[in-house]
Amino acid sequence: MPDMSNHSRGSALLLSRLQSSLAQRREQQLLRTHLVRGNADQVTMSVDGEELLGFCSNDYLGLANHPDVIAALQKGARDYGVGSGASHLITGHCRVHDQLSEELAAFTGREKALLFCSGYMANVGVINALTEPDGLVLQDALNHASLLDGGWLSRGRSIRYAHSDTDSLELELRQAAAAPSRLIVTDGVFSMDGDRAPLALLAEIADEHRAALMVDDAHGLGVLGRNGSGTVSAAGLSQAQVPILIGTLGKAFGTAGAFVAGDAVLIDYLAQFARTYVFTTAMPPALAEATRASLKLVVGEQWRRDRLQQLISGFRRGAAELGLVLLPSETPVQAVMMGSAEAAVRASQLLRAQGVQVSAIRPPTVPQGQSRLRITLSAAHSDEQLDRLLHALESVQRQLFSMGQPAALTKAGQEVRI
Repeated sequence: MPDMSNHSRGSALLLSRLQSSLAQRREQQLLRTHLVRGNADQVTMSVDGEELLGFCSNDYLGLANHPDVIAALQKGARDYGVGSGASHLITGHCRVHDQLSEELAAFTGREKALLFCSGYMANVGVINALTEPDGLVLQDALNHASLLDGGWLSRGRSIRYAHSDTDSLELELRQAAAAPSRLIVTDGVFSMDGDRAPLALLAEIADEHRAALMVDDAHGLGVLGRNGSGTVSAAGLSQAQVPILIGTLGKAFGTAGAFVAGDAVLIDYLAQFARTYVFTTAMPPALAEATRASLKLVVGEQWRRDRLQQLISGFRRGAAELGLVLLPSETPVQAVMMGSAEAAVRASQLLRAQGVQVSAIRPPTVPQGQSRLRITLSAAHSDEQLDRLLHALESVQRQLFSMGQPAALTKAGQEVRI
């Protein structure tokens, strides 16, 4: 326990409670730690002088270290400086913000777009701005934490329906027919499982029950759909069917920040009432310039998506040959199910010992009993690097079996029930 002698009684009680929570998380194999990288975000990373092959970045198209994007960031810094200096509605809004917003709107097939500093701020701000007192926010059970927090922090009532279960959603809607407003919220691609939401069915249900549909396409934009325009586009849905589209820029785009795209009235309203937009410093204009360069690459270089799909197919074939327990996914997010947090952590450590970095995902990020290795693929990975990953996983299988781990990577004796 920490020395509390120099603290007031109130602060000593607080710190004691915090220390107890940290100790409990550590005992449960759930304590998160920083991985301190010493180089650019790329498939090989330097950590404490050790070179690791990484399969845990969301840089799906390999653009985070692209020379065109770097050059655009440098040009933006020369033209606008480093920081924006104020919120968008004071003096922080620059011409390049308008240019990026217009280009993102065109990319997603929508009238207007509004920039945010992060996906978290976009989701919390948009849900809060659109939810009336006593309104209903209906969330997929596996939505990202930012979406769930947006619902919980809103003035409305937040309900989670069973994952991708449209019958569960309709039941909740029928029971809340008197709610003054209904907002259905879902990820396009679920960040820990890699599966897609049933967007076409959700759009039909939203129309039938006079609800609005909001899709966070953080893991779909750049990867799926024509020119990488995302899951909504891939599902053939219009702006009218999915009026609220959230996109993040720190994944396939390789930069940072987020945006919401939709009808001009929606965007104009959010610019006035989304508190996480109004009351925060604007995205650095140099970052907006870098994202414009990234967007050109996303649209113009289809080979990156083609390469990514080759890697996804190759990984799933190799994993099937090894008998790994994978969740169904056609996206760069591939979940190797481990069951217990202990098994997931141990498998990650054994992979690290072979020079391969894969994150162990444990509660509370995922439900109890569903800990996993979350493998993410990038168009920048080579065939040789994919083979190295599969060989490392095969080696880990043998080591876990010899140690008598309570959960195994293989289907034999699988503990996980999805």
